Amino acid sequence: MPVNAIGAYPAQSRDRLENFNGRQLLYLGWSRHLLFCAPMTFALPPEMTFGEFLESVVKPAIAPHPDAAFVDFAKAEWQLDDQPFAPDLAASLSANGIGHKSLLFLSTPGLDGIHGSHN
Repeated sequence: MPVNAIGAYPAQSRDRLENFNGRQLLYLGWSRHLLFCAPMTFALPPEMTFGEFLESVVKPAIAPHPDAAFVDFAKAEWQLDDQPFAPDLAASLSANGIGHKSLLFLSTPGLDGIHGSHN
């Protein structure tokens, strides 16, 4: 089916990096834990270390879930923008390759949501 353009589209995206005052958006999902029905979004400084991100962002964000108390982050598996990812805890988010609007997924082997329901 042919498509007819109606002209230039002048709108500008409002979630551009320059609109976040030195912070970047990071989406975080937790596989097999759909109590959080969609990835959470955080505006974070790119110089934050991954270790700080775990302690001050991830742990408090997932704390309401009953499985959170059992997460072993040493055994956690990560995906960054649909690729396997091994974070360096001492390196910054940007040094870890995490950019504006990156999608990070946490997978916790052996934890499958409330009573194995993936919720």
